[in-house]
Amino acid sequence: MTDLKNLFNNNRQWAEQIKAEDPEFFKKLSKQQTPEYLWIGCADSRVPANEIVGLMPGELFVHRNVANLVIQTDLNCLSVMQFAVEYLKVKHVIVTGHYGCGGVNAALANQQFGLLDYWVRNIREVYLKHQDAMDEISDDKKRLDRLCELNVVEQAANVSHTNIIQNAWKRGQELTIHGWIYSIEDGILRDLIPPITGINQVDERYRVI
Repeated sequence: MTDLKNLFNNNRQWAEQIKAEDPEFFKKLSKQQTPEYLWIGCADSRVPANEIVGLMPGELFVHRNVANLVIQTDLNCLSVMQFAVEYLKVKHVIVTGHYGCGGVNAALANQQFGLLDYWVRNIREVYLKHQDAMDEISDDKKRLDRLCELNVVEQAANVSHTNIIQNAWKRGQELTIHGWIYSIEDGILRDLIPPITGINQVDERYRVI
């Protein structure tokens, strides 16, 4: 099949189901989007953001990339963040990783993956930052899962280091950063860090205001 008719059929069935539950849903949705949440997650197809947290279209603004990274030179991610914070006025930025992440696993491997090597280098730096503790973990799966957790913590911190977030706090905007991780094995989210709610929780070396 080259024309993906099955996906169009699925779409029509989905739209009809939504309209059966709320005939005005798409009419209301087309007028505006007012999400309270920005989800920065992994591109993994097994981690569907809206479904995991039980939200409908329009309720969750989403950015996804390999291994849910927030890199200061990634204009794609930063543009999404700025739009969500400054124009949509989201109240929560949620960095969500997942156990068994392929991007994180690539960072642990001593082999080349092409262009991906440049991307996951950021995760290798997270490993080096915690190398002593990581090297004490002998089980491969546990080591991978721990690096998945540490990566989320690092990326949530990276969110707080941006002038986008710090300027919002300076304006008095209500904005909280979260770091979560999802288990594909049981479908459950886990909270990894205390919520970051203001500049006082940001290391002075990263304060830009």
